[in-house]
Amino acid sequence: MPLMLALLFFVVAIVYASVGFGGGSTYTALLALWGADYRIVPAVSLACNIIVVTGGVIRYKRLGLYDWRSTLPLIAVSVPLAFIGGLMPIREATFLLLLGGALLLSSAALFIPPEKLPIKRLPWPATMIISAAVGLLAGLSGIGGGIFMSPVLHVIQWSDARRISAFASLYILVNSAAGLVGQLYKSGAAAMLQPFAAYWPLLVAVLIGGQVGGMIGLRLLKPNYLRYITALVVVYAALNLLWKAAHV
Repeated sequence: MPLMLALLFFVVAIVYASVGFGGGSTYTALLALWGADYRIVPAVSLACNIIVVTGGVIRYKRLGLYDWRSTLPLIAVSVPLAFIGGLMPIREATFLLLLGGALLLSSAALFIPPEKLPIKRLPWPATMIISAAVGLLAGLSGIGGGIFMSPVLHVIQWSDARRISAFASLYILVNSAAGLVGQLYKSGAAAMLQPFAAYWPLLVAVLIGGQVGGMIGLRLLKPNYLRYITALVVVYAALNLLWKAAHV
């Protein structure tokens, strides 16, 4: 396992964890750019997601940042579809193009000041449908889905920046777990064990990076900055994925 790849995963984990994300979209891009077998990429990315956001979920829970009445329904509709997404095959180039384009649209919404956003509220059923669709995409791709849901929740002013970051961490955790189970079921856990084990340095790198990033996000970043940092992270991931799509 190249040291440079592990260092990149470490840095990505710091940046994403600081805003409540796991980094799955960028892990997927990095692994694809590094020439990893595309069949193992989603499983590795989802495992890294789980490691990074678990610490964040625990910290956010201790701070009382979860409103379970509004959080649990969104999770309940996304998790089953994340599992289904993990079972579904998709062409690599098509997926990367769609994912990169969607991420660019999400980042554009985050760069717009909240008072100028065209949508102030969405009907609750519409928000549930969006969450379900993001869950499906999460399982398909090896991302946790928080990088999509977070911009949507900012646009509809679902809550303040810290609570949205807390929600993103939990959302990524449960969707990544469901998607990983689907990926393992699709390919066979025994068949994936040996190639997956070769990536253990990346799991260690994101474990350390996620802890560092989580502390930065909670102690050093003001809530007003979180939205803009999130937008920059989303743009970075989108450009990586689109670049890869053009070269598949």
